[in-house]
Amino acid sequence: MPRVRLVDVAAKVGVSAKSVSNVVNGTGVVSDEVRARILAAIDELGYRTNLAARQLRIGTSGLVGLVMPDLREPYFAEFASQFFSAAQRRSLTVLVSQTHGERETELALAEGVGLPALEGLVMSPLALTPRDIVGRKSTVPLLLIGEHGESLTNARIPHVGVDNVAAAAAATRLLLDRGRRRIAVIGVQERGSTATSRQRFEGYRKALDEAGVPLDPRLLGVVAEFNRAQGSEAADRLIGDGVEFDGLFCFSDSMAFGALYTLATHNVRVPDEVMVMGFDDIEEGRYSIPPFASVNVDAQYAADLILDMVTGVKAARGGRHVVPFTVVERGAAGAAVPSAV
Repeated sequence: MPRVRLVDVAAKVGVSAKSVSNVVNGTGVVSDEVRARILAAIDELGYRTNLAARQLRIGTSGLVGLVMPDLREPYFAEFASQFFSAAQRRSLTVLVSQTHGERETELALAEGVGLPALEGLVMSPLALTPRDIVGRKSTVPLLLIGEHGESLTNARIPHVGVDNVAAAAAATRLLLDRGRRRIAVIGVQERGSTATSRQRFEGYRKALDEAGVPLDPRLLGVVAEFNRAQGSEAADRLIGDGVEFDGLFCFSDSMAFGALYTLATHNVRVPDEVMVMGFDDIEEGRYSIPPFASVNVDAQYAADLILDMVTGVKAARGGRHVVPFTVVERGAAGAAVPSAV
């Protein structure tokens, strides 16, 4: 099968080869409507840039690095998938690495150790410090994601992510609106990178304060990591301690799955006795029985924004760039139900 050429894409869309080149290489000015049509044609025809020729011609590799803590966690895997798809639409190739939150690994990757020439590096760190970022020697543009990354952003280094405080407050308000007043949380952390936990707890507490509901320390489930096992164990401790609760806000869907397992083993009916809220709205959660609510962060919007900044379509300004979210409530069949929050 002959290789699809840039001119083939141009002919499909009815524009000049220069317009297609501008979209592929992130140069020039192309309207949003034309750009969308070109990206759709690239996807349909399967056009792929010849990376070697591209680097010789314009001095860019078309390679983007994506560094994640742990691809075993569904949220990270699903975000990576969205990111790969968005990169393919731009004829970019993604090189992915995982760090397991180890500082030495994050430092090495931030400096590009072992990586080829990159257009940009997108990283979700867990252990880097502001001093590490300031002292970075690599000239490859760095863009941060994740809650810990938000604490490292500066005037030169952008961060793309959801407003966790606002999202957690909206999630808690939904539980309150459904008549729940004894809302337990699972996801409080006391060690390690606690940025996600702190921000989501702040949103939870804010919503309780607004509703005039006192914060009960007995309702706080502490975890070491955001995974199913920790969610299950935290729920078991709450029940074992005799804590009464009618709502449960888990700071990740993975912990919500663990909590649901424990609630079932204790014959606690969901949502009749306890309404469960997660965070991330991973695909698996949409098929859970019983269903649970969750916070959906627009991963496609985030991926497109990041790559637009990496390729220069949008200015890569330092500081925070906020991604929209919605709180999704699911009915008995797992279908999304509109939530007014």
